Amino acid sequence: MKLIVLNLPRDLSEQSLALLFEKFGDITSCNLIIDKYTGISKGFGFVEMTLDHEGEIAIKELHGTKIGKNKIRVKQSTEQL
Repeated sequence: MKLIVLNLPRDLSEQSLALLFEKFGDITSCNLIIDKYTGISKGFGFVEMTLDHEGEIAIKELHGTKIGKNKIRVKQSTEQL
């Protein structure tokens, strides 16, 4: 299941994002979206979890939680490849 994570702190690393989700299951990929001109995070990213039910648990547990001063949003991604 591919998840989109919104309203992340701009200084959060991909490794920190992955660690946040690893406690809910296996992660296939984790990508922060970086501004190509500044090299700074745009404040959102994608996490792909191996099993759908693990993704659903991650959504339930992480949506609305705070990282630093930011209240993050986690939902299933509708991005088409």
